[in-house]
Amino acid sequence: MHKRKSNSRRTLNKEMIRSIHTIKTGASPFHRLKPHPFSLPHPFIQSHTSHLGPPLLNPKSLSRSRRYFRALQMSTHLSPSNSDSGVSSSSSSLPSMVHKPNIGFCQSCGGPTKHVIPEGEERMRAVCTVCEKVHYENPKMVVGCLVEHNSKVLLCKRKIQPSYGLWTLPAGFMEVGESAAEGAARETFEEACADVEVISPFAQLDIPLIGQSYIIFRAKLKNPHFAPGPESLECALFGFDEIPFDSLAFSSVLVTLQMYIEDVRAGKLRSHYCTITKKPGASPSDTMGFIMSNHLCV
Repeated sequence: MHKRKSNSRRTLNKEMIRSIHTIKTGASPFHRLKPHPFSLPHPFIQSHTSHLGPPLLNPKSLSRSRRYFRALQMSTHLSPSNSDSGVSSSSSSLPSMVHKPNIGFCQSCGGPTKHVIPEGEERMRAVCTVCEKVHYENPKMVVGCLVEHNSKVLLCKRKIQPSYGLWTLPAGFMEVGESAAEGAARETFEEACADVEVISPFAQLDIPLIGQSYIIFRAKLKNPHFAPGPESLECALFGFDEIPFDSLAFSSVLVTLQMYIEDVRAGKLRSHYCTITKKPGASPSDTMGFIMSNHLCV
């Protein structure tokens, strides 16, 4: 008798829930959604690593920059590449990451969301359980400048987290209503009080794991004045042998500077593209714990 009552209560609860969904939306909010296949193994991506060339500094020098160039070459599994295509013949594999949405409530009606894969799609999305709106999350664009002056580059020491007290290129998130070049010049003025003229694109670096894409432009000072902005402790011009490679804030800055120094020493400035992926187990603050892949240059 007790078992029959329990079954009847559960059946009644299901009918009530079904009726509530039908009244609110006309149908269950998940009638077009597929469950996420957590049980399936993650696919693997094949990354093709480029060769950034030989050590750039004097082989007899034991400077910090030489040690960091060598460490960079080791961390990126560099090997001889096709100089015409800029793509290496070697490869390494890293597991791809499945992005999980972090939107908990609908931005339209305020209802709670559920993480599911909508019909016809392959990625998990945050879908409102009330109005059924699908909320998409897209990568952030970071823009900045590699400022050249008298054979030196301009770096800023960060006054904010993350990477407080470490050196970086002046860069930040692009704003709505501005071009990438305008955003790069604005960020340079905000962080280094430097009025610059953008010369040309230099590097695009994609970091899929954190959903960011960097566009770095070469630029020159319109006048020799610069000073720390609100987000910087100090700013300074560094020659190649003076760059504090052991105190850089981000892997993207390390890669950009290495490619730039190689180009200058080779007498040919190029445009670069690459992907940066953190090594499994590497901490976010480990600027050397990454794999650089898909390096293209023209």
